[in-house]
Amino acid sequence: MPYAMRRYKQQLSQAACSAILDRGTSGVLALLGEDGYPYAVPLSYVCRDGRVYFHSARAGHKLEAIAHCDRASFCVIDQDQIAPEEYTSYFRSVIAFGTIRVLEDPAEKREALRLLAGKYFPDDPEGREAEIQKTIASVTMLELAVEHMTGKEAIELVRKDGVGPEN
Repeated sequence: MPYAMRRYKQQLSQAACSAILDRGTSGVLALLGEDGYPYAVPLSYVCRDGRVYFHSARAGHKLEAIAHCDRASFCVIDQDQIAPEEYTSYFRSVIAFGTIRVLEDPAEKREALRLLAGKYFPDDPEGREAEIQKTIASVTMLELAVEHMTGKEAIELVRKDGVGPEN
């Protein structure tokens, strides 16, 4: 069950959260390892239709944690400007919560890899396809189905924009 944000005036709208996820280039995926320790790993990603896609090696801590527990969260920091003279920071971030799975279907895997490559290498479609063809057998693709998403920004940004929680 999602928690209500205590500082609701700083809460971002779902549209603002989606925009942050769309423009971000990296975030931190948080999983629960089978040893009971949290495992948080920075990753490149791409979003499409309420899903976040990541690439991974074919084995390792990340995949073991997913096999243990399919619940995950993913955090993207959009802004973090330190204001030492004010003893604060002007931040804006989003956390997406949901379930994560390994894409087993070859067509799903290829499409997710195309989306990811297209985000980071938009001007080289032929090169992307060649790289996908070369690496697809050694890459695992993951999909986080977003069930709930929250975003928050510093109160100073809310006041500056004058818009409030509808940002």
